Amino acid sequence: MSLFRTKPIDVNANTGLKRCLGAFDLTMLGIGCIIGTGIFVLTGVVAAQHAGPAIVLSFVLSGIACAFAALCYAELAGAIGGAGSAYGYAYSGIGELIAWIIGWDLILEYAVATSTVAIGWSGYFGKILELAGLHLPHALTNAPLDGGIANVPAMVIVLLLSVLLSIGVSESARFNTVMVFVKLAAVLVFIAVAAPHVNPANWHPFIPPQVTDAAGQAHFGLGGILTGASLIFFAYIGFDAVSTAAEETVNPQRNLPIGIIASLLICTVLYILVSGILTGVVHYDQIDVKAPIADALKQLGIGWAEALISLGALAGITTVMLVLYFGLTRVVLAMSRDGLLPTPMARVNPRTQTPVRLILGAGVVIALIAGLSPIGKVAQLVNLGTLSAFFLVCASVIVLRRTRPELKRPFRTPWVPLVPLLGMGFCAFLMAGLPAITWEAFFIWSAAGIAIYFLYSYGHSELAKPG
Repeated sequence: MSLFRTKPIDVNANTGLKRCLGAFDLTMLGIGCIIGTGIFVLTGVVAAQHAGPAIVLSFVLSGIACAFAALCYAELAGAIGGAGSAYGYAYSGIGELIAWIIGWDLILEYAVATSTVAIGWSGYFGKILELAGLHLPHALTNAPLDGGIANVPAMVIVLLLSVLLSIGVSESARFNTVMVFVKLAAVLVFIAVAAPHVNPANWHPFIPPQVTDAAGQAHFGLGGILTGASLIFFAYIGFDAVSTAAEETVNPQRNLPIGIIASLLICTVLYILVSGILTGVVHYDQIDVKAPIADALKQLGIGWAEALISLGALAGITTVMLVLYFGLTRVVLAMSRDGLLPTPMARVNPRTQTPVRLILGAGVVIALIAGLSPIGKVAQLVNLGTLSAFFLVCASVIVLRRTRPELKRPFRTPWVPLVPLLGMGFCAFLMAGLPAITWEAFFIWSAAGIAIYFLYSYGHSELAKPG
């Protein structure tokens, strides 16, 4: 039973990290991570290839699914806190082995996601340079297997963000807030400028007839809406990263639930508005899947707004990368402090009050992945890791309600166990729809993690030490 030993809960423990984030900062972190590739890229992919104008329903379904998980996150963030997010919640609620597995999966999720977003950032950066008449050589913007030497812009932006995160969390939060306002301005400009040009005829048929491709995947119709929802779901994972900031939050029991729920609500409303206007301005079969928002304004002949949207997209992707990178370092920090990973990685610099060694080391690894690897399908592992984390967070709420009924819960998930069970059900449904090769890679990664646990982590755990 020592495999399922749980660690004590201390929401306000002094960990050496600087508590400086309020509810507004956390909300900005959530928006910073949620609004990015989802609104600037996925809207085009889902509308053009899967749902048509019914992409609005895909966003509604995805938002409802995330809402169940967010309510569970809000309860555990307020009651448990800690930098480890789902890893920490599972450690306190279910046990060490399960916590290790989800922590190990979160490391993969955040590292691959940050690298993937860095590659996307490089693409947008190259397009903006082209608008200015500058062109980067192919060899310096592509990985070796794609015919290049290295994706230099992707590597550089990761290393720059590592410096920013090392300087301090308050400085990083201020930078994130500025970038969030830039991209929100871009989104609001699109809504204001494009809305008068909506042609209701473009919304017919609202749900295009369903077709099935050679691989058996449904496009359009009800099947297309559900496929779109599963793709869009992963644009919402920002509130997981918000929860990793617990140890740098002032009054976390109050501010964490506010940040998680507020960022989810704001982003869901913006997603629905933008997707509805986009499919009203441009017929779904003519939407540019790579830069749908900017291309829609280009078709309207509004050049200045197109340029602003491009800058907003770059800012949006930058903040997504920043928050994902932040989340990775805090999960590793929590696992190292618990002894499951080497404890030197948990060392906090007394001057900056940040884990500088960990941040810079992670930055080098992420930069190498982004610069040298054509990660492509590996990025699907992000989806599976995220869903498994959400599933276990929902399960932890049910377990802790039974095992720790006396625990102080500033925010309580309503209708337990119904809401957590619905969250688990949605996650399981979306996980089941992922390709078999993704599951195989996921099991290989998890098996490697279990081997490391028994060879190192089990014996070095802080809970294994006497007294």
